[in-house]
Amino acid sequence: MRLLGRLVEIRSQWLTVVGERYEEEAGAQLDYWRVEKADSVVVVTIQRGQLILPPRTFRPGVSRVTLDLPGGRMTPGEPVADAAARVVVRELGLTDTSAIKSVEQLNGTGWDVDSSTSNQRLYGAVCELSEHALVPPERSGAAYPATEAGLSMLLSDLACLQCREVLREWRARW
Repeated sequence: MRLLGRLVEIRSQWLTVVGERYEEEAGAQLDYWRVEKADSVVVVTIQRGQLILPPRTFRPGVSRVTLDLPGGRMTPGEPVADAAARVVVRELGLTDTSAIKSVEQLNGTGWDVDSSTSNQRLYGAVCELSEHALVPPERSGAAYPATEAGLSMLLSDLACLQCREVLREWRARW
C-alpha cells in the first residue's frame, strides 16, 4: 500500500479524524478513515478484598449508563502507574495519591484498541488502596468481592470490552 494523500483532517481536544487515500499494488485506490486518540489506562482497584468501581456513567457512544472500571486518557509520555493513580484519585474522589498503597502495571506494551481505525493503545493496571483510604459514598458505584465468584459476577455486569479484558488479564495473573 502506498499513501497517495490526506483527504481531510479534523482536530478536537479529544481526537483527530483523518481520511487518507491509498493505492494498492494492483493500482486500486482505497479511502481509509482513522481516529487518532491518546492512549488510555483502565484500572482494577482493590481495597480490603473488594473490587471498587466508580458510579455508573452515561456513555454517549452506546447511549446508556454503564458500569466501568476506573479509566481515562494518558498524557503523552506519562508513566502508566502515574496515569493509573491519577485516574483512581479522580474517579473515586480520593484526596490525593497517598491513599494508594501500590500500583502494578499489567501489560508492558499497550494493546491496540482497534488497529484498523485507531492508533489508541490500552494499558491495564491494578491499584491497591490503603486500608484506611476513604472513598466518599457518592463516588463508590459498586463493590465486588475479590474472589472467583466476585470476578465472575463483575464480568457478567461489565459491558465494556476494555474493562473486561483488563479484569481478565488481572484474573489470569491472580
